[in-house]
Amino acid sequence: MAKKQESSPLPTENTPLIGAETVPLSSQPKTFANVFIAIVGAGVLGLPYAFKRTGWLISLLLIFGVAALTYYCMMLLVYTRRKLESFSNGFAKINSFGDLGFAVCGSIGRFLVDVMIILSQVGFCIGYLIFISNSLFNLLDRKSLLGLSAKGFYIWMCFPFQLGLNSIATLTHLAPLSIFADIVDLGAMGVVMVEDVVVLAKHRPEVQAFGGWSMLFYGMGVVLYTFEGVGLILPLESEAEDKDKFGRTLGLSMAFIALMYGGFGALGYIAFGDATKDIITANMGPGFLTALVNIGLSINLFFTFPLSMNPVYEVVERRYCGGEYCLWMRWVLVFLVCMVALFVPNFADFMSLVGSSVCVGLAFVLPALFHFLVFKEEMETKEWVLDIGIVVLGIALAISGTWYSSKEILSVKV
Repeated sequence: MAKKQESSPLPTENTPLIGAETVPLSSQPKTFANVFIAIVGAGVLGLPYAFKRTGWLISLLLIFGVAALTYYCMMLLVYTRRKLESFSNGFAKINSFGDLGFAVCGSIGRFLVDVMIILSQVGFCIGYLIFISNSLFNLLDRKSLLGLSAKGFYIWMCFPFQLGLNSIATLTHLAPLSIFADIVDLGAMGVVMVEDVVVLAKHRPEVQAFGGWSMLFYGMGVVLYTFEGVGLILPLESEAEDKDKFGRTLGLSMAFIALMYGGFGALGYIAFGDATKDIITANMGPGFLTALVNIGLSINLFFTFPLSMNPVYEVVERRYCGGEYCLWMRWVLVFLVCMVALFVPNFADFMSLVGSSVCVGLAFVLPALFHFLVFKEEMETKEWVLDIGIVVLGIALAISGTWYSSKEILSVKV
């Protein structure tokens, strides 16, 4: 007999962002792939430029160091969620980072997570628009169009179409495009690396191993930006078929991604040296393949934009619209994203700013803080010191990285 369908109540402040309905569980290979999709994005294309600014040796150390610390903090989130759900004290199922924040610190915890998720996702979308406009500028080589700068023209050209895409109440039908975008990213990385090898075969420019202490924080921000996706770890662990092996699978995924990032960034920088541009595809010579890579990446980021904005709409509509769909709020947010993108001159510099100011909080500070608050009564001294140390380190990196990245963005580049 079919069950009678009941209408669901509107979400409230305490309602999880992700529903509790049954979903198919993921095998280890699928979990590995899901982690890869959640973390790898267009930010990888700015890594060679970060290697140029920071130095190849320091950049490699940063990539592997950030990967290890990010993995550790992701597992802190998993352990904290498991501990809370094991209590018999009425905790609802914790499905997301925001739910965990609420379970640990109440409304303040959820507010902190919500704010950082909004800022990080908006930051990613601003980066998408910068990437699209810069790619089209390099492809068409036009400094101005219809009285606007080329960058402004391309961004405002995207604007009306993004209003339409972001008006879609449910993005289920657009979700496969995120997977397609990652496939295109991998293809673009492969093409770029082949181009790097061809360039290296002709000549090898001078490169530096260390770009200076001030650039250390800049490079840290860029690397943190590329390891996006910490907010999806709890849902991914929930969907894992063998939860006891989730940590091992996550570790293998992070190690593979770190190796891929290190190889791609180092090869791109070593091939072009001081001529390395903020988006490595801009270093590729003119031709059909270069145009195809740039157009393909731009199209995929164009359609990834509404997917990345969706968590922002969920938070804003839950907090200010009673959980109901709000068209004008979505349009205002799209307009603001476009406005900010107009004034950001450099893709890699912006990556560093978002990574330093927001991603470090989501990836390091909040996981360690939540873990400490839940486990403090049973932790040994070294574990206590480690959690507090990560919180302090994260705050220090956020302040210093934001300062140096802001200086780079505001400086006049000739």
